[in-house]
Amino acid sequence: MKLNKIYLENIRSYEEQEIEFPEGSTLLSGDIGSGKTSILLAIEFALFGLQPGQRGNSLLKNSAKEGSVKLEFEIDGRTIIIERILKRGKTITQDYCAITIDDVKKELAVTELKNIVLELLNYPKEFSKKQNILYKFTVYTPQEEMKQIILQDSETRINTLRHVFGIDKYKKIIENTSILASKLREEKRVKEALTSNIEQDKLDIISKENDLEGRHHNLVSVEKELFFRQEQRKKIQDEKDEILAKIEEKGKLHQEIEKTKIIIANKNESILNNKKAIEQLKKQVSELQQLKFDESQIIKLQGEINIKKKQKQEISEQNLIVASKIHSLEIKNQENQATKEKISRIEICPTCLQDVDPNYKANVINKLDYDTSENIRKIQELSIEKQFIYGKIKNIDNEISKAEKNIQELNILKLKLYGAEEKIVRINELEKSNLSLEKDNLLLNSHLDVLKKDTFELSKFDNIFKEKQVQLENSLSKERQTEIKVAELKKEIDFFSRQIEELKEKIKNTEKIREQLNYISGFEDWLSAKFTYLISFIEKNVMIKLKAEFSQLFSKWFAMLVSDNFNVYLSDDFTPIIEHQDYEIDYAYLSGGERTAIALAYRLALNQVINSILSKIKTRDLVILDEPTDGFSEQQLDKMRDVLQELNVAQLIIVSHEQKIEGFVENVIRFRKDGGVSRKEI
Repeated sequence: MKLNKIYLENIRSYEEQEIEFPEGSTLLSGDIGSGKTSILLAIEFALFGLQPGQRGNSLLKNSAKEGSVKLEFEIDGRTIIIERILKRGKTITQDYCAITIDDVKKELAVTELKNIVLELLNYPKEFSKKQNILYKFTVYTPQEEMKQIILQDSETRINTLRHVFGIDKYKKIIENTSILASKLREEKRVKEALTSNIEQDKLDIISKENDLEGRHHNLVSVEKELFFRQEQRKKIQDEKDEILAKIEEKGKLHQEIEKTKIIIANKNESILNNKKAIEQLKKQVSELQQLKFDESQIIKLQGEINIKKKQKQEISEQNLIVASKIHSLEIKNQENQATKEKISRIEICPTCLQDVDPNYKANVINKLDYDTSENIRKIQELSIEKQFIYGKIKNIDNEISKAEKNIQELNILKLKLYGAEEKIVRINELEKSNLSLEKDNLLLNSHLDVLKKDTFELSKFDNIFKEKQVQLENSLSKERQTEIKVAELKKEIDFFSRQIEELKEKIKNTEKIREQLNYISGFEDWLSAKFTYLISFIEKNVMIKLKAEFSQLFSKWFAMLVSDNFNVYLSDDFTPIIEHQDYEIDYAYLSGGERTAIALAYRLALNQVINSILSKIKTRDLVILDEPTDGFSEQQLDKMRDVLQELNVAQLIIVSHEQKIEGFVENVIRFRKDGGVSRKEI
């Protein structure tokens, strides 16, 4: 990871400032309170946002309603820009955050952005829910915080370092193992309870199998009885069906009797109706025979109609001629009127192109008016003639209509006379039909007597049928009782069979539970006796190795800063031990420069140990030191050159007000504060 530049707006003592970070070592120089540390806090805020317990007013300028940080850096050749905005309301909150990767910008939630940053820095996933502690101990730790770690009680310190080194997982494994073992013991007690009755279940199976065999024997006996009952019932049923056939035959005879009676009644009614019809037809024939009809009257009337129609046709032709003349005269009058209007508008003759004489125009118009008047007179005369012709046509139509009505009446009379002959034929047919119907009635009465005799003979089967019905009901009752016994036995057999199968399945499952119990017991013993010891042993060895490496690096860095009269190393709880001439010295009795040297050596050793464990994190080539020489003597300040050269990182940023440090670095950025506002010197 390489920092390129940062832009601040209304952050702490800055109003608006952009700072570029070159490669190599860079000193942020200036008096105490000039705003150097604010740059480091802004970098941390841009990467991780506000930390739990951190208030927004620690970053946002007191007089500002809104402030922002924009950080540009590189990882693996990719340019990344992070923007965060703080906004003042009832409280100060992160109002906006976004990330731009290779010119692709995304606006994200605070948590989403933090996860992306951790992924870009290649920090282990387990650090996503923790504070940015890994960044603090590998990149930037305020010097006072490192002193606090040294001064903390041993248990808090070692738990913090376990957390940083990522080996607190061993403690978690042991805790989880204890929980798992407890759960296994609980499961073991449950399974022991489930397997406690297995022997009793086996005895129950033997008892139920004996009961099942006895019920199978009883079922065979009852099924034989059921077969006998069924055969007996079928025999009675067959006898009943035969009797029922006789009763049904009697019923059919009854139906035939009723049907025959209805037929005889219908035939008697037909004979009576025929006699009434014969009397009525004879009366009608007698009345028609008194009427007289002459065919010549129809011929004469038809001739008169033809003559009248010819007369009507001739008069209609005259009427058509008169109407045509009237129409022709009306057309001429229309033409005269059109010509009159045309002449009245002509001023120049279209033939000779000379002016038309008004007298000539008046003569022509008078002539046209005269012709029109004559035509109107002729139209009136023709209209009178047309009315006369119409009256003659109407009279002829009345005479034709009267003649046609007389012909119609004569034709009706003719039809009535023809109907008399048909009625005579109908009378003969009805008389023959009555003779036939009387013969049929004789035969039907004879058939009716035979049917009544047969019905009387079949009546005896009614009582026999009732007796068989009672026998059948008794047989069915006994059969049902036997069927119930069979069903009950089968149900009991099925019930016992299911119980036996369920017990067998239960024993089978219990055997599996017993196997699981044996496995759980062995597993729980292994966890308690071996696994927990193994994890503790691994954790102890890891901590020993880390402590050895940490102690060696701590001693190395401290030796570079302080004279050889001191011997420093770390105890098992990572507490710095300082010896001088074989005497252990308490940290509180060291000078300010020596305490700073202890903290700086501890800080640099911790950085190297973490980077060696987490070798793939992207912040391993970036180190930020905040006032690392606080309280140093001139001799210790001279030794800082060797320390900075030994670090050998791609980008080193130092915050210090010591002017001498400027000679130890490649780049210097100076800051000053005027009127409460921090600025970078140009």
